[in-house]
Amino acid sequence: MKKELRSAEAAAPIGPYSQGLVVGDFLYTSGMGPLDTAGELVGTDVATQTHQVMRNLGAVLAAHGLGFDDVIKATVHLQHVKRDFAAYNEAYKTYFTQPYPVRTTVGSELLDILVEIDFVAHKSA
Repeated sequence: MKKELRSAEAAAPIGPYSQGLVVGDFLYTSGMGPLDTAGELVGTDVATQTHQVMRNLGAVLAAHGLGFDDVIKATVHLQHVKRDFAAYNEAYKTYFTQPYPVRTTVGSELLDILVEIDFVAHKSA
């Protein structure tokens, strides 16, 4: 059984998808971009956009009583991998402690944003 999860503290979906779904002990988030709760783009550089994405994801995690230490998998899409990887990575790593989540980072054609991230998180008993 799956349960939809929403947070007013994160950017609202701009299409037919959920911010997050809870399935058993797992939370799966949609890919989040650097939009604020008003739907406005935050930042023009990848570091600023990464911090906004992480705020959005943090709000969805918190809506289920989770935090960044509960994240087990991250998938990251960067518009410009070679140019932006170092700056994105510096911003991203400030949200986690070791052991870090597993992560896949790929280059993607994104719609007017530089970064999009989704998570899989696990809620321990």
